[in-house]
Order: sequence, then C-alpha cells, then structure tokens
Amino acid sequence: MTTVQIAVPRKGRPLEAVLERVAGHAETAGAANATGRVDEVISTLRLEKAVTKDERDLDRSVYERLADYSDPEDPYAPEYTLLRDARDGFPRRVVFDSLTLPTPIGEVQLVGREEPFRALRKHEFALGFDSADLVLEEVVELRPEPLATLADVNERIDPMDTDVRVAGGLGDTVYHTLLATPETRGDGGDPLDRSFVSDYEGELCISPRYERLVEAVLGTDALRDVEFTYPTPESEKEEEAAIADTGLGVYLTVTGSTARDHGLLLGERLFPSETVLLENVHELDDHARELAGLLIDESETELVAPTTD
Repeated sequence: MTTVQIAVPRKGRPLEAVLERVAGHAETAGAANATGRVDEVISTLRLEKAVTKDERDLDRSVYERLADYSDPEDPYAPEYTLLRDARDGFPRRVVFDSLTLPTPIGEVQLVGREEPFRALRKHEFALGFDSADLVLEEVVELRPEPLATLADVNERIDPMDTDVRVAGGLGDTVYHTLLATPETRGDGGDPLDRSFVSDYEGELCISPRYERLVEAVLGTDALRDVEFTYPTPESEKEEEAAIADTGLGVYLTVTGSTARDHGLLLGERLFPSETVLLENVHELDDHARELAGLLIDESETELVAPTTD
C-alpha cells in the first residue's frame, strides 16, 4: 500500500482541523478506531498545553507522560515528541510527532513539523498543511492593490522564490477583520472597509507578526498615510483593547464578541485565516495529487484554488 507523507503543525487549531479531516476519510476506508485515535491526540495535546500554561498540575514528569502516550507495538498509534520552549520559565512541551491512517486511496502519514510551509519550501515533502497567513507573511508580493482571494495568493508567489502553491482550505475559518471605535469611524456611517483605510490618516494597530499580511490584504496604496502601532508586551493588554486605544486596527475575529466588549465596530473581513493544503509542485506525484483531491472539498472552504491545466 502506498503511504504519502504530509507535513502538519505540531500543535494548535490547524493540526486539529487536519486530524479531523483525515480521520473522516480513514473511517470511510474501514478504520473503525480512527476517530478515537484522533480524539486521543487532540485531548492529549490540549492537556499538555494546559500543563505548559500552569492551568493543570500533573504528578508525572514530562518524560513519564511521553512514555505513557507511546505504544511501540502498534504501528498505527500516535507518536509524540518534546518541544523545547525558548521562552524563559516555560518547560519542555509534549507535541505531535506522527500518525499513520488509511484512506480510500492509500495510507497517509501525518508528520509533525514546527514550520510545515518551510519544510515544503525545502522540498522535504510534496504536501503539507499550514495557516494561509504564513504564505502571505513570507512569499506573496506586496502590491498597491489589495489581495483578497486564493487566486491572488498563488498569482503573487514568484516561481523563482518557491515551488509551493496553495491548493485549497479546510474551512476552519477565522477572519482578519477591520475594527474601529465609533469615534474613529465618525458620525457619517461610512462603511468600515478598505476604502475607509484609503481615506484614513493616522495610526493603525496590528499584531507585529501580521505586518506583512496586513500590507498585502489592504494594499500598499491604502497605507500611504497610515502608521502601524503594536500592542506592547509590557502593557499585557489584549489586542482588542490596544486597538480600542488606537481607534483603528486589524485583528482575528470569530464572532467578534470580544471586540464588541471593547466598544469596537466590526468592519470588513479582509482575509480568511484558514488551514490550507500546500503543494510543492516540483515534488508532486500521482499519489500525492490524488490524495490532495481527496482531502480538499471546495464547497467547504472560502479559499478556492484556480483551475490549472
């Protein structure tokens, strides 16, 4: 049976979305315990996250827990590894290492990587899952006009820079949303959208890790008279609170309830932050292409890849 390796994040929401998607296809292939195995991985990683954040206190050492989680006799059991946290005062953390599951077109081995997108860029894998944000932050070309769709993303990737392209998403969508105080928007009730930013002069509060992404989705023309500001770690304020102090900003929202709690108006959803399937087009073979077609359902995603010949 053919086994295709896919690079995946070691923890977090994108990994959970991938695990659940592959488990559904594994059940279709007759693996009756696939959902249980995936649920086990998700609950284990959530527990370990709580331990790392001092929200849970366990009486076993991290090495004892790692040994308990492993089953070397079962080739289909999930495997974990230890991640050294570079932040002062944070312990080593148990993270995902690998899991093999069957699908209707062959076995899939999900392989944990700190940076799946970069692993594909280095031609270590043909397929991988990562956040669409990372593609915008690393390889898309910044242009005067805004970027809004997946077709824009792939079109703005320089083929001389990387062979990686975005194939589609999993639909686990949150949004980079434009937020403003009523005072900043003014009494005119103008739409809080990209055109508002184009006419705006002043500060725009963003998370520093999203600076290039915000430039891409708003377009450099719209930011001519805008100065980025950032929440400071020393203030320990939530991003929404920092945006409320500034008057205008961009941040991730799901329902927008936290933003409203800080008196902010929700404006245009600038770009969907979604777990996406990445392809290294130089490394793809027939099995990888077939698997990519199985894993991505375009009816579920807000990111629809353009058809290619």
